[in-house]
Amino acid sequence: MEECISVFDMLKIGVGPSSSHTLGPWRAAERFLSELRTESILQDVTRIKVDLYGSLSLTGKGHATDLAVMLGLSGQDPEYIPVQDIDGIIKTIEDKNEINLGNEIVIPFYFLQDIVFNKNFLPFHANGLTFTAFLSDDKEYQTTFYSIGGGFVVKEERINAKKKLEIKCAFPFPIQNAEELLNYCHSENKSISEIVYENEKSMRTEAVIDHELMRIWKTMLECMYIGCHSEGILPGGLNVRRRAFDMHQNLIGLANYSNPQEWLEEIRKTEVKFRQILKWVSCFALAVNEVNAALGRVVTAPTNGSAGVIPAVLMYYLVIENHEAGEKEIKQFLMVAGEIGSIFKKGSTISAAMGGCQAEIGVSSAMAAAALVEVMGGTPDQVQMAAEIAMEHHLGLTCDPIGGLVQIPCIERNTMGAIKAINAAELAMETDAKNAKVPLDKVVDTMWKTAQDMNSKYKETSEGGLAIAVNMADC
Repeated sequence: MEECISVFDMLKIGVGPSSSHTLGPWRAAERFLSELRTESILQDVTRIKVDLYGSLSLTGKGHATDLAVMLGLSGQDPEYIPVQDIDGIIKTIEDKNEINLGNEIVIPFYFLQDIVFNKNFLPFHANGLTFTAFLSDDKEYQTTFYSIGGGFVVKEERINAKKKLEIKCAFPFPIQNAEELLNYCHSENKSISEIVYENEKSMRTEAVIDHELMRIWKTMLECMYIGCHSEGILPGGLNVRRRAFDMHQNLIGLANYSNPQEWLEEIRKTEVKFRQILKWVSCFALAVNEVNAALGRVVTAPTNGSAGVIPAVLMYYLVIENHEAGEKEIKQFLMVAGEIGSIFKKGSTISAAMGGCQAEIGVSSAMAAAALVEVMGGTPDQVQMAAEIAMEHHLGLTCDPIGGLVQIPCIERNTMGAIKAINAAELAMETDAKNAKVPLDKVVDTMWKTAQDMNSKYKETSEGGLAIAVNMADC
């Protein structure tokens, strides 16, 4: 049975700064609470201990892993929590030395000793965390989760994995790799987005699919809007000054608007020259990832660290390339992006802790390039060619965040990924895909082999590259 991954698995609404180090541990804490409820022992818990391992430990502070765990244990949902409430919830836990577990029972919680940063790695995955619940009858309940990238959380024990997969996987067009996707497009005479839509309809109604796709886009648009209208210094200690605000002011001028959609329409009226296009695309990407770095709400696409690429390229299409585009094209774009991302997840990885930044910015650039080609009228073969080109030129990209923060070089890398995606799309559109020398599946496989060969210090551990060449004191 092939693995079926929905668009809504690849594009998740959540809170920054990291999908694997923030959203994943948050979701793991929620699943831990669910297990306690299933076992009918939540009310018996007297104390909780959380052990972070490997990359979660090495860069956990910079990625707010400890905060995410506390929020998850408090019963907060990353998709819906008002982000302005986060600081208050954390401060209450720290000041009172107690946590409202699952929003049901208040227990003592000393975050400095009950969240333990263990530098050693668990064998299954670089991002491991173990929850231990101490019960009133002196017994313990312990469970381990792994945050495998993009907010996905798994357990090593998969006794019933095949059964669960069979229940979930009812896609009329099950897809494991790019070749299978292309074969469906040819045999059914459908575009990639049409194939994806048919698969999604096996799990949801058309109304729900359409609504959720537009909710994802509105979250992306609002994120860009907030980022372009927020100034100041990003938290974390690097003293990184937000740049999207000034860049946006210089580009937008004296335009009048009062909401994100009106803002989009005003941007369509601005001057369009090559330099301005570069600046707008960079501005959109910077805006998203500055919001992400400030624990704001973003769409994991496919990760938080690469969340700016897809919104920036889609916004480019709407405000520069096609002023007539609307919901139809937005939904097409997101469905194609999600499907290409799922192919990389199945055949390689979307976790920087496993594959370096090629697994984040590289994949997001491939997703955006592919989606852009479809909405510009390219064939399914050209769509896949664009994804291949974009990833080909990110192979080997390391993950080396300074101070373990998703700021330097992460924020700027989103601008590079977005520009490369647009360039890859244009190259693919001008090429007869029959002459392509590298199939998408080959570059997916190459990316995974590259990840396996990559030294662990370049995989989101902050133990190599820029992370040690530049330290906090330099900033």
